[in-house]
Amino acid sequence: MQLSTNNLNQLPKSIKVPSYDRNQVKTRMLHLGFGAFHRAHQAIFAEILASEHQSDWGFCEVNLVGGEQQINDLIAQDYLYNVCEMQGDNWQTRTVGVVKEALHPEIHGIDAVINRMLDPNIAIVSMTVTEKGYCYVPATGSIDFENAAIAHDLQSPEIPKSLPGLIVETLKRRKEQGIAPFTVMSCDNMPENGHITKNVILAMANKRDPELAKWIADNVTFPSTMVDRIVPAMTPETAVKIQSQLGQIVDNVAIACEPFKQWVIEDNFVAGRPEWEKAGAQLVSNVIPFEEMKLRMLNGSHSFLAYLGYLAGYQYINECMQDSAYEKAAYYLMVNEQAPTLSIKNVDLPQYANALIERFKNTGLKHRTWQIAMDGTLKLSQRLLDSIQIHLNNGSSFDYLALAVAGWMRYISGKDDNQAQIQISDPLATKLAELVAQSEDDESRVTSLLSLDSLFCAELVNNALFTEKVTNFYLSLRDNGAKKTIETLNNLHSL
Repeated sequence: MQLSTNNLNQLPKSIKVPSYDRNQVKTRMLHLGFGAFHRAHQAIFAEILASEHQSDWGFCEVNLVGGEQQINDLIAQDYLYNVCEMQGDNWQTRTVGVVKEALHPEIHGIDAVINRMLDPNIAIVSMTVTEKGYCYVPATGSIDFENAAIAHDLQSPEIPKSLPGLIVETLKRRKEQGIAPFTVMSCDNMPENGHITKNVILAMANKRDPELAKWIADNVTFPSTMVDRIVPAMTPETAVKIQSQLGQIVDNVAIACEPFKQWVIEDNFVAGRPEWEKAGAQLVSNVIPFEEMKLRMLNGSHSFLAYLGYLAGYQYINECMQDSAYEKAAYYLMVNEQAPTLSIKNVDLPQYANALIERFKNTGLKHRTWQIAMDGTLKLSQRLLDSIQIHLNNGSSFDYLALAVAGWMRYISGKDDNQAQIQISDPLATKLAELVAQSEDDESRVTSLLSLDSLFCAELVNNALFTEKVTNFYLSLRDNGAKKTIETLNNLHSL
């Protein structure tokens, strides 16, 4: 029996269902990217506000690229779905009811999406589309005008395919029709995500009409946010566990996540906002220190574990953490190599690192190393390379960071330590494959990959200490494997 408004009362009594009148919730936010993370994070904050504080801020959900089935399933379920929090075998589940509408350009047409965004009641357009959805160049933070979707949208702006194209076209029409602008809020894992979003939107607008770009710059705000909650990709095992929570009710949109959640938001909104602070969010004037802390300590160590764990045969992060060598290495990386690069004040960083280690150990989370390893060319800069640059400037040690970079190079070379083929998922997968194919499995492999100037800046490539460290670790990974290389480095640092 598929979840619906009429059978909510048939869910097990242990599940927290909406206690408020869903008819009182209004579509005041439109979200681009109805993926797992949004369902388990921003939507949960809205759900808490509706349940506990009578908030009327609800969502229209939009998937721009892919995810048609998710949207159809959500509509079929009266816009209801469940979120299960996993802590070992102890699961807590709640039904989310703050979604009011759902659209997809392939189902409803792009005009339907644009028209919904023209509604004066839409005060916030938020997004979780991953780094590649912004169509930007990570090394510079600027828009990629060579991106096929961007090129299309400049040619045919009224039928946009890209996120920047859609937002620029909608803001253009709001300006022309005298409709007040909305706030554009990124909730993706990027440093200064609001700044990057503003950059690509203004660049796109300026290419079309400098006057439009000026209007957007003067009237639209782009607050940065830091989001944190581990939401693994669905596995068959997780799906079975979720179904056991729901009894006879079938929910095709349900998602599982860890209990922990954090949201730090730059308080800069032009058309109002929910009182997120009542649901536990932190509203601040400057998000950057929090972003850096999370991107480097959590995401950086996640990438370290993903590449080096996958090479050694570990399928999940919690499996890596059962290996004491990997646990020690991850903690050392956080406290001794990432924490010293941070600007955040009044935070106990060793305590934060210990909390992260405990989260990584959660056996309820089947967080695949392969999933975290995806899209490395978009992630390495903020997670690893920025920190390495700081250490080079300061003359301080960065062994584990260099090993992580070498781990990425070994991973995208295409075979793990047992010589099994690795399926590389990256927007530059074709280019990476070319660089690997044209180099031998030795020092030349490192040199070849460092030539990728969209990722590695000249300052790093020309630094002898950086290239030497990465090369030596790459050769050790080739000759000794990931586990032995980590153990050797741990011994060197007396861990």
